[in-house]
Amino acid sequence: MTTLLALVPGYFANVGRGVGAILLYALIGLLLMLLGFYAIDLTTPGKLNRMVRAGLPNSIIVTAAGMVSMAFIVVTAIWSASGALAEGLLAALIFGFVGIVAQVAAVRLLEWVTGIDIGAVLAAPDVKPQAFVVGAAHLALGLVVAVAII
Repeated sequence: MTTLLALVPGYFANVGRGVGAILLYALIGLLLMLLGFYAIDLTTPGKLNRMVRAGLPNSIIVTAAGMVSMAFIVVTAIWSASGALAEGLLAALIFGFVGIVAQVAAVRLLEWVTGIDIGAVLAAPDVKPQAFVVGAAHLALGLVVAVAII
């Protein structure tokens, strides 16, 4: 009699390692996204978390772009590690941190060059085109950092 559900030896150990890797990468990604959020919050006028909670559209646009940008960086760091868990986690942390610093600096520079008053834009109750410029800067820089990892 043959068994249809025969599993190769070590199957559950491999699944356990995979689940552990998912949880560790998810934790690193979450921590980096939170760090990125607080870096944006610290470098912009006003309390970003309050503005997001209040549903101010520009703060939501900029925050969402920053989170997606950070995800680009973390995903690329994971992918570039080629399955090596320790190296992938360390790369995600290092590249994520560098990405946060680069993003904050570049976006602040963009605001200075363009003359955007980001504090006023984030606090505005209606959608401002400048929020899309700042959001696009976050996404673009996230892509640049992500591709630089490869």
